[in-house]
Amino acid sequence: MSSSTKRTHHQVTFLVLALGVAAFALLQSLVIPALPTMGEALGVTQSDVTWVLTAYLLSASIFTPIMGRLGDMSGKKRVFVIALIALALGSLLAALAPSLWVMIVGRVIQGVGGGVLPLAFGIIRDEFPGEKVGGAVGLIAALSAIGAGFGIVLAGPIVSAFSYHWLFWFPMMMVVIAALAAVFFVPESAERSPGRINWGAAALMSGWLVALLVAVSQVPVQGWVSVPVLGLLALAVVIGVVWVIVEKRSANPLIDMRMMSIRSVWTTNLVAFLFGVAMYAMLGFLPTFLQTPSSIGYGFGATVTLSGVMLLPNALMMFLVGLVAGRLAQRFGSRFVLVCGTVVSLAGLLMLALAHTEVWEIIVATTMTGIGFGLAFASMSNIIVNAVPREQTGVASGMNANIRTIGGSLGAAVMASIVTSGGASRGFPEESGYTAGFLVLAGAMLLAGVAGMFIPRITRHVVGSHREEPAVPLRHGEMAMVAGGTVVGDKSE
Repeated sequence: MSSSTKRTHHQVTFLVLALGVAAFALLQSLVIPALPTMGEALGVTQSDVTWVLTAYLLSASIFTPIMGRLGDMSGKKRVFVIALIALALGSLLAALAPSLWVMIVGRVIQGVGGGVLPLAFGIIRDEFPGEKVGGAVGLIAALSAIGAGFGIVLAGPIVSAFSYHWLFWFPMMMVVIAALAAVFFVPESAERSPGRINWGAAALMSGWLVALLVAVSQVPVQGWVSVPVLGLLALAVVIGVVWVIVEKRSANPLIDMRMMSIRSVWTTNLVAFLFGVAMYAMLGFLPTFLQTPSSIGYGFGATVTLSGVMLLPNALMMFLVGLVAGRLAQRFGSRFVLVCGTVVSLAGLLMLALAHTEVWEIIVATTMTGIGFGLAFASMSNIIVNAVPREQTGVASGMNANIRTIGGSLGAAVMASIVTSGGASRGFPEESGYTAGFLVLAGAMLLAGVAGMFIPRITRHVVGSHREEPAVPLRHGEMAMVAGGTVVGDKSE
């Protein structure tokens, strides 16, 4: 495809990718405020209905890197459309589900759609003009977080005006439109990565992820030191070690451990994990805090809808910041923007912990976390995409998204343990539990900022070309540029 053709159509391609990613992100969080309603309608306990969320996270964690790898091998557009079809079919099944187990099956199928994020990054890198890649990647990454925020906001009005079934119908409509548009408007890239899927490694990766996330999901019920939780955590460690060994020895690794050990990649993945801890735990527990009756001594007695409105600044600022984050990264560097994001997020979480008695305090705090999350998510994706070769874009960005999801699962479990350990008053957790929990999330942001400082800062030198090509890893701590057929060294600072 010629450069001019790419420039003519990349805006339309972006809109299609953004619609698919937004639908996937909404499905991550729309169900969270509605879980009690679903449990009551399906006649199951609150403990059982949480599997509607856990099953989705498990499936997405497993399929995200697999779908990214399949896209790198056989065509990103083709696999992107398959991922959207899985999202649509899973949403249809969940919307019509007469029982909890049917809904869980639908959520597992939806998880296959986790591949839309790494595939979207890969399509952007292959098809967009060089000067547009950074901004587009940053905005798509921000959309993945924005969707999670807007899901919390929209759930209440949707359930109140329609029913919880429409939490699946509306995203399904978006997905069907995106899939049809992708077929007709998204070009198929000529970029291919030779090889095959190492299904043994995929099974091992699935094993340790399932053991880890199931253990984490049981922590609020059974506690961290219960035999089942400790046993599953130990199993996750053992299988994880075996998985790493198998991947290192494989001629066709699902996750290239040499790629994962590149300093730009592993440090950014660590930051992604910590941001996952903070963001998903905050989105999961702040609505509950806001809905607590003020007669308890804290909280605002907000409805599900009103608590979502109070979280609107978080989602809105993530969206607005996502529009400019790419340009900021081009001007100041992705690492600088990422660290700034951690600082702003840290300030917002500290405010939630220490000043949460007035509505304006909640608004200011969620505004700050929205700015910080928006800056960070856009920057992380840019760093990952620019740190690996084109043929590894899908699997690398997929693993980054995966690590963020794992961090979110762990963060929610840790937050639940802290909140409930503070005691209860008339059936509600004590305020001190929320205060301690938000302080722990702020601590995660502090660690993220420190980790961000260890991300290499790369100064690029492009010779004989008007376009800046992504960096290609050579050895640890060393990067190179390919420009006009010439490999040009970068200066690490």
